[in-house]
Amino acid sequence: MRPEILVLGSGWMPQVSEELERRFVCHHLARVAPEERDAFIARIAPAVRGVFTSGTVGIDAALVACLPLLEIVAVHGVGVDAVDFAATAARAIPVTNTPDVLTDDVADLAVALLLAAARRLPVLDRYVREGGWEAKRSLAPARGLRGKVAGILGLGRIGQAVAARLEGFGMQIRYHQRSEAALPYPRSASLLALAQESDYLIVCAPGGPGTHKLVGAAVLDALGPQGVLVNIARGSLVDEDALIAALLEGRLGGAALDVFEHEPRVPDALKALENVVLTPHIGSFTLEARTAMGMLAIANLLARFAGEPLPTPVSPPAA
Repeated sequence: MRPEILVLGSGWMPQVSEELERRFVCHHLARVAPEERDAFIARIAPAVRGVFTSGTVGIDAALVACLPLLEIVAVHGVGVDAVDFAATAARAIPVTNTPDVLTDDVADLAVALLLAAARRLPVLDRYVREGGWEAKRSLAPARGLRGKVAGILGLGRIGQAVAARLEGFGMQIRYHQRSEAALPYPRSASLLALAQESDYLIVCAPGGPGTHKLVGAAVLDALGPQGVLVNIARGSLVDEDALIAALLEGRLGGAALDVFEHEPRVPDALKALENVVLTPHIGSFTLEARTAMGMLAIANLLARFAGEPLPTPVSPPAA
């Protein structure tokens, strides 16, 4: 008999959706009208043994409390900051995520955003499309990467992959995180020092209360009027109001952002700026990565229900 699971979120790759339906009895919350969801959950709750969710949706304490047989929360993504670990840990419910399989594609996007900001690609695209080239309108030069310093906040799997790629452009790499890594890059003593020592600051650290608005006005000022902020981690790490103010006042040179504080809502002020590159949280949005992520999340569910070791369990964050 197939285990019953609650699926939070939508937009899974076709192979993942097919495998979910083949392996489990799936209850899709996204297919239920908002006003009917409480009744829907109350009806299915007594049989639900697992939750399949995304990194941005996660699961809250109220929903955990509604599911008396819940055995596992399988997150389709690396970030688990949307999971209420206090609620899951209180009942010894394991949480899993999908590391490694998306690392390369997210790192590729970080480099693409950095290049787009440094070489002003969106501006140049509009320049050609709107006839600026043909009309011989004046055009400001872009900036090269060779010899510049890329400061990486969070040198985990994705941060290391970003660093390896940027070395190929002749960039110098620095990093900051709480612990020193056994890697051939200098570690800045603080985030503020990293910003002062960098031309580009790439945010790769995890989200959560411990990193909320870690990149604030002081860090942006330290990065300076020629500096560029790249964020492919979580919007919560950056003080968005401080970022907008720094960009509008010329205290920061530019930004390239895949994530936002209140996504999918993006402030109009950011949309209006020519020195900002914006993408809709698509770091892992390739057919290959999303399929691999979905299959790994399913593998975690299957392992739990079979009483086998979980492929990729996540430890609760330190208090």
